[in-house]
Amino acid sequence: MADKDAVQESHNYHLDKPARNETFALKGSNSLDWGAKNRLSNIFAPETGRTVMLAVDHGYFLGATTGLERIDVTIVPLLPYADTLMCTRGILRSTIPPTFTKGIVLRASGGPSILKELSNEEIAVDIEDALRLNVAALAVQVFVGGEYETKSIHNMTRLVDAGNRYGVPVLGVTAVGKDMVRDAKYMRLATRVCAELGASYVKTYYVDEEFETVTASCPVPIVIAGGKKVSELDALTMAHRAIEQGAAGVDMGRNVFQSEAPGAMIQVLRKVVHEGTPPREAHDIFETLKRKK
Repeated sequence: MADKDAVQESHNYHLDKPARNETFALKGSNSLDWGAKNRLSNIFAPETGRTVMLAVDHGYFLGATTGLERIDVTIVPLLPYADTLMCTRGILRSTIPPTFTKGIVLRASGGPSILKELSNEEIAVDIEDALRLNVAALAVQVFVGGEYETKSIHNMTRLVDAGNRYGVPVLGVTAVGKDMVRDAKYMRLATRVCAELGASYVKTYYVDEEFETVTASCPVPIVIAGGKKVSELDALTMAHRAIEQGAAGVDMGRNVFQSEAPGAMIQVLRKVVHEGTPPREAHDIFETLKRKK
């Protein structure tokens, strides 16, 4: 039983200080529940509101692609430099150290391999398993304009419903098929569809013209995909331009793990995203880090 005689009378109410109610500054997220906001703060650095996501989920349809043959050897050493890791539950359970305390964005859609029609995906993860894995968000591919457009959008909305029940945000990943045009008009459509139907943030491709209209018309944060492997300078330039034009971060895979020096690349990518370091300056730092290694 509590010792009532030892209870001290409360007296310090800080009457000279107004009550603080800290807002959650991430775009479009202020009305989310506490759990969803907390998970998003494990993706987007609270100090900058931006993120460097490391994408290594390619194997769910590509298999052991270049740079991901041994994730324990090539990716695990990069984890200290990533704000969050995007991967599948198989890789998470088998390979990622449980001491990794930053956010996990879990690939939640899948089905066909590269040998089949990629837009014919299903939901591939149960929400209860996502909770067991303590993930920060669920990622689902959305094929706006694809053969199975409606099916993929339905996948996302079902995940949004499940995520809302348990405070798990959903990342809508806009997929661009071989017959789709990568321009601002298409990206405005695809990102807006994802946001309108409940995605907490959206991953899309950077476009050279009018990308600022894509970020402006999307009511939730946008992170850009790294896309195919390009030179380190080109990848850093793309990241810098995207951030200047309103993106909240990058989700890069091949342009990191297929780099000449992946550790150096992800470190300078952080400088571009979080510190606004110009691309050429970041590339000079990359070359220095590469030589040191």
